[in-house]
Amino acid sequence: MAQETTEDIELIVNHPKKAINKLAVPIIISNLFMMLNNIIDGVWVAGLGPDALAAVGYVTPLFLAMVGFANGLGAGSNSIIARHIGAEEYQKAGNSAIHSIMLSIIVTVLTTAFMLIILNPILMRMGAADVIDLTMIYGSIVLGGIFSIFLPAMMAAIFRSQGEIRRASYPLLATAVINMILDPIFIYYFNWGIGGAAVATVLSGTLPMFVMMYWMFFKRDSFLEVKMSEYKTDFGIYKDILVVGIPASLEQFILSFVSILMNYWLSILSGTIAVAAYSATWRLVAMGIAPLIGIGMAALTVGGAAYGARNLVNFKTALNYGVKLGLISSVIICAFLFVFAEPLSFIFSYSNNAAVLSDRVVECLHILCFFLLLMPFGILSGNLFQAMGKGTISLSLTFLRGFLLEILFSGLFAFIFNMADVGIYTGMVMGMSVGGILSYIYINFYLNRNKDYFNC
Repeated sequence: MAQETTEDIELIVNHPKKAINKLAVPIIISNLFMMLNNIIDGVWVAGLGPDALAAVGYVTPLFLAMVGFANGLGAGSNSIIARHIGAEEYQKAGNSAIHSIMLSIIVTVLTTAFMLIILNPILMRMGAADVIDLTMIYGSIVLGGIFSIFLPAMMAAIFRSQGEIRRASYPLLATAVINMILDPIFIYYFNWGIGGAAVATVLSGTLPMFVMMYWMFFKRDSFLEVKMSEYKTDFGIYKDILVVGIPASLEQFILSFVSILMNYWLSILSGTIAVAAYSATWRLVAMGIAPLIGIGMAALTVGGAAYGARNLVNFKTALNYGVKLGLISSVIICAFLFVFAEPLSFIFSYSNNAAVLSDRVVECLHILCFFLLLMPFGILSGNLFQAMGKGTISLSLTFLRGFLLEILFSGLFAFIFNMADVGIYTGMVMGMSVGGILSYIYINFYLNRNKDYFNC
């Protein structure tokens, strides 16, 4: 055990506020770089023409589904390891880390084979027939290389669960930077076209993965030692990881479905211009969600340790301090987006062809910026239920908030009150706000009802 790592464990177990501050910042920076990478990636591919950009567009939902799946499994691993560390069950924590790696390998092999088998049929059903050759080139490389997603996500979760946030976050940040550098080289200098973009994506995830493997399996200076030679199958551990991991993964699919439905409703009500305005605006709003995700992931680690230690005070501190930081972040970002909506709209409407988007983006941003305002209550409540290993409750709250309430309010305002696209945006804000508050109320009710579990 390295002294620095022991101090990290001490921080997570006994100083929840300081631990959240330390854990959240690198995660936030990594998330922002990953989002920036997606924007720049699209810019480089766009230079190949509309067909190439469309091909990437068809594969992207499948790729993001795999990212969500990997992060969901990582949340399951993070939760179980942090709980064992909090309970000072270090051998069980190490064994859980070994099982997490084995699970990621098994899932990677099965998922890769499955995705490559169904890739062509599913792309054809998605409407990619006109660009199927380009789509298959890009998709077969990217989805054939999803080991570069699953293994780093799981190793990052293991590092994060024991407070080694730099080892958890910096490789993911490096992934974004490497991809930004390799894209133009592989696409244009080597003249590999869309295949070059795919290779850059896989390679940019693989290189940092090797660094993480070196830290974990060869250098071995972490608090927990991961020795694959000591692996003995325990299906109970797999179950504990999946109980959180599967629901966390499904949460991503719910959010994707809601986004697809909103696009469909907007196209019916106001045409493609409204869809384009919503898509552009959501990219800006998504940048504001990144800090909340970072704070939530940090609180998950701290809350998991507190739950394992049966420390209700620290657990509530993780919840409430996380909400407080999230509210500060969301208020600042919401105000920024509202005040600077007009200049921000020009990012997507600078050309003559896109000038018509400007007013629509401003209108959309003036409403959707408030989507962030009460979001911390929902995100932190979900993450803290994951910290307790209650993945199904977290999934249920996401279903309530992101599926039922957002769809209910959006449909009500858009179709019943005839507010059209403005009704969609307003409904999304109302659904998130009401769902977030209900989630926060419920987790406090749950904690009060289960006080007997804690040492109080």
